[in-house]
Amino acid sequence: MKIGIVGTGMVGSTAAYALVMRGIGSEIVLVDQNKSRSSAEANDILHAIPFAHPLDIFSGDYSDLAKCRVVIIAAGVSQKPGESRLELLQRNADVFRQVVPKVLEAAKDAVIVVATNPVDIMTHMASHFAGQMGVSANRVLGSGTTLDTARFRALLGRHLDVDAQHVHAYVVGEHGDSEVLSWSSVTIAGLSLEEFCEVRNLNLSTQDRRKIEQNVRQAAYQIIQGKGATYYGIGSALARIVSAILNDQRAILTVCGRVEKIGGVSDVTIALPHLIDGNGLVDLIPQTLNEQEMKALEVSAAVIRNAIDSIHID
Repeated sequence: MKIGIVGTGMVGSTAAYALVMRGIGSEIVLVDQNKSRSSAEANDILHAIPFAHPLDIFSGDYSDLAKCRVVIIAAGVSQKPGESRLELLQRNADVFRQVVPKVLEAAKDAVIVVATNPVDIMTHMASHFAGQMGVSANRVLGSGTTLDTARFRALLGRHLDVDAQHVHAYVVGEHGDSEVLSWSSVTIAGLSLEEFCEVRNLNLSTQDRRKIEQNVRQAAYQIIQGKGATYYGIGSALARIVSAILNDQRAILTVCGRVEKIGGVSDVTIALPHLIDGNGLVDLIPQTLNEQEMKALEVSAAVIRNAIDSIHID
């Protein structure tokens, strides 16, 4: 099973490394405008294969994406310290106008997974350009809040002293400042968050919730401030998404895809729990949110829609 990655900066190359470490796929091709970079990354990761899983990885051109089942698009300019994801929009818009058609001309049947920030808007753009080539919207998705959801689960699991894999909690909306942590739908071992805390005699105060929420929302900014970029978490998230597609897993992940309507906001690409199979997006899984969370989700959808409206997609 062949995987393509376009853009071999820290996110693209780390995603490739995560795929190799998990043994996902049988062949990975790296494509980048900087061919020296993609070749160096491919060779470096190739040398890790004897310590991981047998597969092939190499650098190539867009034509080498032929027969890829999945193509990750991580091309674009990097986020600067203190820069919001939405501020990246204009700088990355022109990149996708060129990249998406080239990918689909070579990999006609591939599912496209967008990682470039701001991911909701870039995924919407990718879907638009793919649609012009006759590709259905279900075959284009973005990493969305998959990483934010993992951060939420990890921090909540740490506070509750339970394995994060047993914490069922979601972050929905924009992958950015307006994202919504759905506290009201958190479950652990089939119990609501409040019930679990009562059974385990644990305290989760309003202040604790605020701290967790702040750490989820500010995680990227804190990491970028400290080391310039985030890549381990998102690289692992991308590997998880690709695994679900290649294995036709029918997994439920908070990726972003085009949604007809969120409250009063129409035709917006936003992160919500989606069922995913080998062809991409299968269905949207509705969330039971409280009134406050639902209002916040609509605000988040409006933020994304306004950003989409700020550019001219043609």
